[in-house]
Amino acid sequence: MAVSESQTYTFQAEIQQLLNILVHSLYTDREIFLRELVSNASDALNRFQFEQLTNADVLDPDAELAIRITTDKDAGTLVIEDTGIGMNRDELIANLGTIAQSGAASFLQRLQEQDSQNVSATDLIGQFGVGFYSVFMVADKVTVTSRSFRPDEAAWTWTSDGSTTYTLELADKATRGTTITVYVKDDEKEFLEPYRLRAIVKKHSDFIAFPIYVDGEIANQQKALWRRPPRELSEDDYKSFYKQLTLDYRDPLLHLHIVSDAPVQFYSVIFIPEKADRGLFSARTEHGLKLYARKVLIQDYNKDFLPPYMRFIDGVVDSEDLPLNVARESIQTTRAIKRIGASIKGKVLAELERVAREDPDRYRAFWKEFGVFLKEGIATEPGDAERLSKLLRFHSSASDGEMPTVTLDEYVARMQDGQEHIYYILADDLTSVAHSPHLDTFHARNLEVLYLIDTVDSFMLMNLSEYDGKPLRNVDDASLELPDTAPESEPAQAALEDDTFEAVRSRFAAVLGERVLEVRESHMLTGSPLRLVTPEGQPDRNVQRVYRMLEQDFEVPRKILELNRRHPLIANLAGRLAAEQDSALVDEVIEQLYENALLADGIHPNPASMVGRIQRLLEIATRQAE
Repeated sequence: MAVSESQTYTFQAEIQQLLNILVHSLYTDREIFLRELVSNASDALNRFQFEQLTNADVLDPDAELAIRITTDKDAGTLVIEDTGIGMNRDELIANLGTIAQSGAASFLQRLQEQDSQNVSATDLIGQFGVGFYSVFMVADKVTVTSRSFRPDEAAWTWTSDGSTTYTLELADKATRGTTITVYVKDDEKEFLEPYRLRAIVKKHSDFIAFPIYVDGEIANQQKALWRRPPRELSEDDYKSFYKQLTLDYRDPLLHLHIVSDAPVQFYSVIFIPEKADRGLFSARTEHGLKLYARKVLIQDYNKDFLPPYMRFIDGVVDSEDLPLNVARESIQTTRAIKRIGASIKGKVLAELERVAREDPDRYRAFWKEFGVFLKEGIATEPGDAERLSKLLRFHSSASDGEMPTVTLDEYVARMQDGQEHIYYILADDLTSVAHSPHLDTFHARNLEVLYLIDTVDSFMLMNLSEYDGKPLRNVDDASLELPDTAPESEPAQAALEDDTFEAVRSRFAAVLGERVLEVRESHMLTGSPLRLVTPEGQPDRNVQRVYRMLEQDFEVPRKILELNRRHPLIANLAGRLAAEQDSALVDEVIEQLYENALLADGIHPNPASMVGRIQRLLEIATRQAE
């Protein structure tokens, strides 16, 4: 094919739709296009650096790794050129002409949702690989001339005016890299002013690791922020770098700048975001830290530095001590990675401890978003459990408000004389806790109980059996012995006589049969008719809830049923039994009370199955009321 020959292709439908939106949009922040083109050029340079580590057969091996931006006001063109990895013909089609690489469909879907979430459209550009197309906000036509790093590949030019088609033709380009020529619209000539371009680079791309020249002058700091002394940096520097790193439009909640010489030399900047959920279409497709070795980007998402429960953390790590002539998989297994990871994890935990101690409001904001991750850490990383337990926050019977604020240290400090255990209750939510029969005697004795209402709490308790020498005990433990503290007041209802109570107890045992281990009198209940307690030797309720959540052949456990012989409902059942009245109704009520207890404990296998019985009981109650 001669150089002058060209071929015309049609964009995929999604790309056409995207281009139409961009070309005819009313976006005011049109400068975003330059950020995206510079970011793409930086990625190409990083990819070439990595390629060159293991491949010496590349085109122009000594060419400066840089980005050059030039303007020609007479021609009305803006040129962004890099010496990166470049593209061949097939790569140009894949990257610029098809949805496979662009992510246009996801962008368009998110664009439709933005109004209800108060998100600017320009905040979304770049999160889906569609950043290149933002150039059509300011361009009448764009050409992309690229030559691959492979010496035997030819150069090609991709051309489009933002309509439904693009063309490809052979190009005369002797050097490696990509040159983008933007034919600027008449009403967008501000982007031909060097001062304007420098300001955009400073705002969005100041920490790009390669020099960015604007009409021959370097416009960015270039030196990586993480390699600069922390004393030289301001809070705004860190915020700006975080937004470049993550494309999160919010400021980070916390940041750490770590410079270490021993046992491994490394530089790192770590961020905790403001929100755990940054959206389904976040720029982060995976978790992990960016890994640099001697300023060369090795991995976008290295998962070996931090444990999985810290996957919400963003940041970069750069080390002089990592080998450069090995594959990525080999780097992940080096001892240096483990040492760096241990150091970073320790620094993060120390910072959280400091914030919890010195800035409670900020820590509450952290806990609201990421508390469940720390609980997960106790469940999955036993070696971290002791340290993480000091960072936990709970609701309790002694607290109020929507946010959990009680620490284990505070609980221990409030323990009564003779109290040897830390009491807790597992529930699905605070509403369920309010109606739990297990709390009757604790309220009466003014004993504090921690409310564990997160799904992960059941897993956490597997590695949190005690704190400060005080065992944690579930309030449904059948062998639980409470401190010798008298209830504040005696119950008003008289207790059933032994014979009368025995008749009720026997009827419960007969109706429930093998579903319970035993039916007996409760010495704990004051305001509830009954409860289920876990006997010794049986996995306690947190383990049972785990089985149910994991659906691992869950069967309703056989427990001990305790009856409150002072409760009016039990007395009413006793009266009906004595009068030999409504025997079937008594049995239905017993069934319902048992299933109520299963539901309160979070181990009912199918709550919907109760609906029919409840309706029958309501029909009887309303019929009697008439």
